[in-house]
Amino acid sequence: MKKNFELIVFDWDGTIMDSQQRILDCLKAAAKDCGATQLGDEVFSNVIGLGLKEATENLYPDFTAHQVQQYADRYRYHYLVENKTHSPLFEGTREMLQRLHDAGYWLAVATGKGREGLDLVLNESGLGAFFLSTRCASETFSKPHPLMLEEIMHELAVEPAQTLMIGDTEYDMELAKNAGTHCLAVSYGVHSLERLLKHAPLGHINHLHELPEWLENQVK
Repeated sequence: MKKNFELIVFDWDGTIMDSQQRILDCLKAAAKDCGATQLGDEVFSNVIGLGLKEATENLYPDFTAHQVQQYADRYRYHYLVENKTHSPLFEGTREMLQRLHDAGYWLAVATGKGREGLDLVLNESGLGAFFLSTRCASETFSKPHPLMLEEIMHELAVEPAQTLMIGDTEYDMELAKNAGTHCLAVSYGVHSLERLLKHAPLGHINHLHELPEWLENQVK
């Protein structure tokens, strides 16, 4: 099968997994634990996709370094231990990944999650075997800094021109631009499609199961 891309890199939250409510709940619980101002859902949602430290600094710019660490610690506790909000895969995700794998695409994940959080959901979802490489904000720079995507490409020896980044936030689109790769927006996640299209992605899909057909249509 002819392909325009060798490597497809997925964001996780809001792209592969419908985890917005769980993240919102944990952000709110951490704020309560720390005695911080309870912000609106839209404000909390806007930082989904950033690393936890960067998200906290964005939400509470007056926090000291100690407060940022305290908030991050409480968020991790709620996400990894306390919170049980169901976070399903988006419809057709497993079948889509199997089709791409069978077609010879290399698959990876670049996420704002921490390593513990990503390993948890990879294990719970049973999707870990599909991905040749994963990078988290806790082990490299947060989006939109290009390093996590650059590290994936370096590990797999794939050039930016053969790499497609797929995500639901402006941070994903900016990550791809900063790393010199192509990007594709999904319209069903955290940031509105209008925001994503400002970054001139190659296109957008409305459901994840549309991806194999979209890729086939890109072949020249």
